[in-house]
Amino acid sequence: MTDDIETMLRAGRSARLDWVGENASIDTIASILAAMANTHGGTLILGVAGPTAALIGVRDPENALDRVLQAALSTDPPLFIPLPRVMKAGDKPLIVAHVPPGMPHVYAHDGRYLQRQGFEQIPLKPRDLRRLIIERGEVSFETEVARGSSLEDIDWDQAKSYAAEFGGIGGTSPDAVLLRRGCLVRQDGRLRPTHAGILLFGKDPQRFLRSAEITAVRFAGETMSDHFTRHDIGGTIPTQIKKAEVFLRDHLRKNAALGASMARMDTLEYPLEAARELVINAVAHRDYSIEGDGIRLYIYRGRMEVTSPGRLAGHVTIDNIKDERFSRNPAIVQVLADMRFIERLGYGVDRVIELMKARHLPDPEFSETAGGFRVTLYGALNEADPISTETPLQFNGIYRGVPINPRQEAALIHLHKTSPRITNSDLQELCPDVHPETIRRDLADLVSKDILIKLGQKRGSYYMLKTD
Repeated sequence: MTDDIETMLRAGRSARLDWVGENASIDTIASILAAMANTHGGTLILGVAGPTAALIGVRDPENALDRVLQAALSTDPPLFIPLPRVMKAGDKPLIVAHVPPGMPHVYAHDGRYLQRQGFEQIPLKPRDLRRLIIERGEVSFETEVARGSSLEDIDWDQAKSYAAEFGGIGGTSPDAVLLRRGCLVRQDGRLRPTHAGILLFGKDPQRFLRSAEITAVRFAGETMSDHFTRHDIGGTIPTQIKKAEVFLRDHLRKNAALGASMARMDTLEYPLEAARELVINAVAHRDYSIEGDGIRLYIYRGRMEVTSPGRLAGHVTIDNIKDERFSRNPAIVQVLADMRFIERLGYGVDRVIELMKARHLPDPEFSETAGGFRVTLYGALNEADPISTETPLQFNGIYRGVPINPRQEAALIHLHKTSPRITNSDLQELCPDVHPETIRRDLADLVSKDILIKLGQKRGSYYMLKTD
């Protein structure tokens, strides 16, 4: 244990490590502990002096231990941390106090809210303080009134449909149901929409929350480039989920393989359920108070990333994310559960991990960015061509360096192997379950990407590969 402490001390003071002498005041100890609790946690050692980390030790360990506990309980609210321990470095007894990351509250000492910056305590700026309060569930942004909104901003047809199915929760009228669910609140004697209400049932949610959208992009290669397909997905949260699923179906690469019965099977490069779960979790748990940034759904060659604004909320950390549960937006989560997205939602990531394992794909990677949270799915480690008895022509979602969707790939395979021309009707036969308007848009998109040229007029029109 001596080696561990000495190794920590040699690394020097940081946001997560500090030390003070035995005679440090209770106020000093409390300030450090509160600041660590408001940042990412950390360790405080009593019995070490100066910038050189001289091991002085404590003469009265019991008294020093009691003073650390007094300091922790003097914050507002009281800071409940694991019991500090008496440890020895050589023959010097020290007091080691640990503040876990992801504490459940925002802590003040002597009326000040502090955070760690380097090895110093600095005041939290008002904006950062508000964000931390929201992240830790002290105040809920979703149940605040959407500024400038009124009942006219709610799509009451959608609200009535929801109330007709779930009205048993406390009234059959739509306003009573939305009030009970936290989508409306009473203010100055009248009903007003909350942010949750606007996001779930609003006519134009982005009018009030401009960044409440998903930017979905399929890049041609492993990094960002000039070759990509982009969709900006807005509307209510349920609408965004549905549109994001369509984007995933259109832009996840399709692999063909032979099953145990020697029948051809088509699978997407990532399990659709796993990809969709990440999107639903993102729209359900992101921090909607953050302006200027939305959810980013980026698909590269070999990986898919879903990044949402706001770091992990409450007591959830990267280390315990598989086991712990906390919802930043419980009202939104409840309505999505009512709408039966719950089977795709959940509070954890267990389902995603299971689905990736079932496909023998790497575990998802979880990371926190400077202002958000990211989940990355990785494709198969071996990107060899799928097994096939006929070695079928495949473009794996990319043609001439440009992303293409599965229907467009079918059209290009037809042009390369079957006929030098293709019509809307030809592609409709290849994709019988797809709406004719979608078929028309797919072919028009290939023209705009300089892959096809359109010849003929009206019913006699057809498409051919564009050559230099």
